[in-house]
Amino acid sequence: MDVLLVEDSPGDVRLAQEAFDASDKPIRLHVVGDGVEAMAFLKHEGAHKNAPRPNLILLDLNLPIVDGREVLACIKKDASLCTIPTIVLTASDAKEDVLFCYNNHANCFVRKPDQWDAFASVVRHMNTFWLFMAELPPS
Repeated sequence: MDVLLVEDSPGDVRLAQEAFDASDKPIRLHVVGDGVEAMAFLKHEGAHKNAPRPNLILLDLNLPIVDGREVLACIKKDASLCTIPTIVLTASDAKEDVLFCYNNHANCFVRKPDQWDAFASVVRHMNTFWLFMAELPPS
């Protein structure tokens, strides 16, 4: 399984890596730090020419250069990408962000907990549901 984590916070990246490393199933976690790099990864451009198609995308909203809202809209408007489950994992609790994400076909909106144990638990539960229980579209 390939998971693309679009996250600019080194601390959140580390926590996610630790949570995914604890998985019973082998998961290749690919990390990019901004929206431009995320789209290059997904479209196999530049340094990401040989990037795999992820089975799941975890997307932060507050990213540098191009924010997660624009990335989400681009993913869900692209016929070759729109079937990849995209989970918005963000610190935002703004109602307008929740509405925007669901209006732009996010598969799920999850607020990042502040505490490490809670964050790790959220990632483990997402991992269990999306990678073990849910039937994902073929790559």
